[in-house]
Amino acid sequence: MFVNRRDVQIQWGDCDPANIVYYPRYFAMFDDSTSTLFEVAGFSKQDLVRKYGLVGIPMVDTRSKFYIPSTYGDWITIETKIESIKRSSFEVKHNVYKGEALAIEGFETRVLVRRDPVNPDKLKSAPFPAEMVAKFTGSQVWS
Repeated sequence: MFVNRRDVQIQWGDCDPANIVYYPRYFAMFDDSTSTLFEVAGFSKQDLVRKYGLVGIPMVDTRSKFYIPSTYGDWITIETKIESIKRSSFEVKHNVYKGEALAIEGFETRVLVRRDPVNPDKLKSAPFPAEMVAKFTGSQVWS
């Protein structure tokens, strides 16, 4: 499995009055981490648009489990990987570490979408390109 890790320092604006990260900020960090995963894997936003005809990878479901809080100035490591790929949807997992300890598990379901050729005002799911499947899973086999 292709995995990306990135270190993030918690900023003042990430925290609530109790000086812990306000939970929606993690979802923004997860969104950035998914975009970074695609970029590091060699699939830039420009590639998604130009080469594959996609308009995005919207999230259709998300949830998290919180174990250890973080506060202003803390450094966390977000480890992101695609756990499974179907025809057009895929499951992303984010493990957030504070030092060596697992602080958060984040889960996303996303879908590749493009403009509907029949009605360009609408979006339609798009099949996952084989080269992306190979890069993210290490194989050509659908899960």
